[in-house]
Amino acid sequence: MAATAIQFKTNYAVSSKIEPFYKGGKVQINKDGTYMFCTCGTKVNVIDIGTGKVTKSIEQEDQEDITCFSVSPDDEILVTSSRALLLKQWDWKEKMCTRTWKAIHTSPVASMAFDSTSTLLATGGCDSTIKIWDVIKQYCTHNLKGSSGIVHLVEFHPDISRLQLFSSSMDYKVRLWNLNTSKCIVVLDAHYSAVTSLAFTSDGNTLVSSGRDKICTVWDLKTYKSQRTVPVYEFVGYNDEVLDVKFLGPTDTHIVVATNSPQLKVFELATLNCQILYGHTDTVLALDVFKQGTKFASCSKDKTIRIWKMNKETGEVNCVAQGLGHAHGVGIISCSRLKEGFIVSGSQDCTLKLWALTKSLRANSSEKITEPEVLRADLTEKVHDKDINSVVVSPNDKLIATGSQDKTAKLWSASDFSLVGVFRGHNRGIWSVQFSPMDQILATSSADGTVKLWGLQDFNCLKTFEGHDASVLKTIFVSRGTQLLTSGSDGLLKLWTIKTNECVITLDAHENKVWGLHCNKKDDLVVTGATDSCIIIWKDVTEIELAEEQAKQEEQILKHQELSNLLHEKKYVKALGLAISLDQPQTVLTVIKAILGESNGQERLESTMLKLRQDQKESVLKFCIMWNTNSKNCHEAQSIVQILLRNEAPEQLLQYNGIKAAVEGLIPYTERHFQRVNRLFQASMFLDYMWQNMRLTEKSSDSDMQAEEMELESFFPMDKAANGAKKAVIAPTHDCIQ
Repeated sequence: MAATAIQFKTNYAVSSKIEPFYKGGKVQINKDGTYMFCTCGTKVNVIDIGTGKVTKSIEQEDQEDITCFSVSPDDEILVTSSRALLLKQWDWKEKMCTRTWKAIHTSPVASMAFDSTSTLLATGGCDSTIKIWDVIKQYCTHNLKGSSGIVHLVEFHPDISRLQLFSSSMDYKVRLWNLNTSKCIVVLDAHYSAVTSLAFTSDGNTLVSSGRDKICTVWDLKTYKSQRTVPVYEFVGYNDEVLDVKFLGPTDTHIVVATNSPQLKVFELATLNCQILYGHTDTVLALDVFKQGTKFASCSKDKTIRIWKMNKETGEVNCVAQGLGHAHGVGIISCSRLKEGFIVSGSQDCTLKLWALTKSLRANSSEKITEPEVLRADLTEKVHDKDINSVVVSPNDKLIATGSQDKTAKLWSASDFSLVGVFRGHNRGIWSVQFSPMDQILATSSADGTVKLWGLQDFNCLKTFEGHDASVLKTIFVSRGTQLLTSGSDGLLKLWTIKTNECVITLDAHENKVWGLHCNKKDDLVVTGATDSCIIIWKDVTEIELAEEQAKQEEQILKHQELSNLLHEKKYVKALGLAISLDQPQTVLTVIKAILGESNGQERLESTMLKLRQDQKESVLKFCIMWNTNSKNCHEAQSIVQILLRNEAPEQLLQYNGIKAAVEGLIPYTERHFQRVNRLFQASMFLDYMWQNMRLTEKSSDSDMQAEEMELESFFPMDKAANGAKKAVIAPTHDCIQ
């Protein structure tokens, strides 16, 4: 395998995210069916039904949990109630609170609803009372008493002329109130659990009630009798703690998620449509998918394992087999890699079990199985002294590795569970074991914050990766076994290059333990799931970023060539504009120096600067701060500042983006340059003074020599002897002056 054929990954970016947008409570759809409203803690989320994405979040300023809400039928008003016993009226489209008033209830409001005219609002409280408010005139019109316990549902009859209100409370009964008399006129009794919603037919003569008993009851409002019942289906909006997540499907079009619940969820990535899989009776703890992607296995606290099969055409998933035999909860599971031959599971009872798949299970028949097959373990062995935290089958299906809370990892033969070797070296329990897809290497990650690579021949530690500040919960090989991707209990993901032991990048998007980590078949997507209820699809953006960087470099080269041409042609305005667009201070400085190098450089620079846009002037001013810190470039910086101060009004300069920071950055160095110039000026004045003194002294000496010559001539005749004597007298005097 040539090393040059491998493209190391450098980065992952969030491709999509499945976040909790609903934590139970009321759900309402607006009048034209484009938006859905639901509560999530301190927020009411507004979801675009077409895309399934949260478009707005209306959040309480006091950070109090929202207990209920209602949107008016005309789509104009949203009212929320909080545990602080306050009602807030919102313009939800602008996310603005327009009014706040006290609920009068003695305990939090549990339900509310508008009438069909959007003028009356009913609130049901935990204090067993119902109050009706005139939203326009802003006062309470009714106080209805007689409910049993918390009033968790109120609904006006759509025909306002009837003046009727329906409610339901803790006794599972639906009460009908006459608002003319403020009395309960009838009680509808058919549900065996809390009633969750009410709906009316268009003629107003039929009522449908749904409850947590998973049935809908149809009522005739003329006779107040139950007519029939229909099934109720669950709504998926909250994932709780994500314990495991895997890609699913022949081309990884789906993901299957274990969410601290007996039910599994299968999401179609393109649409986020969700299937809920029933079968386990206690929390599902782990998942694994066979290589073909159409079958997967799950294990649970209910001491069982299950095998599930996806229909390739419809995407429907059904349970095809169930394995019984563990004495305690089953915490980890792994499927065979080479063929769909067997499954290995590890339990809190410290035993490892191998389950062979029957021929019917291995067959790729598309027929729906009505009753799951019952599997019995073919091999059982106690393999550790403490909980088994991880198990994985080797790529050739011949070996099985286990990691335990007892700080060791062990290697087993898949044929008979005979011990092959033990890996010792971690200081705390091992959370994950993983075989390399290319080499005879095992990776282990531990609560001691390290990841280790082990040789399968001698069981020695080959490398240790240190960098996580918390337990490393999951490890997978990527880039054909040349890199590792790890997840920690602090919510961080780290990408490592094995050859250099280098942590290439740290990805921070989760807020808590990342238990789920899986790569797709193409090795270009990674899915993670954490206890923060978030599921994130990560995309390998190495090639994209590399292409972008190359394109950027090519663009820079072209722009620099263009800049050189513009300078050569002395098109200074375009040259300076292009240099500014490159966002390279040194390049802009080069252009300015070229302009100042002209015979009338200062004038040219001024005319060029005045032709720039304000945002371009702001950029040049920002660069001046940097240039001004260096005495070599301060002349250019001061020239720019001078031009701006001379040609821009103070009011206009104050509109510049970052003008305060620019002034604060320019003043200290400008003062320093001014002091330096003053010192140079003083030094030059001293030199001039010395030079003038020297010139005066020289002139004075010449005058004295002429006077001496005249005086000597009066005593000596003008012959050779006299001239010699004259020179003998004058010469020493001149030397002294020199």
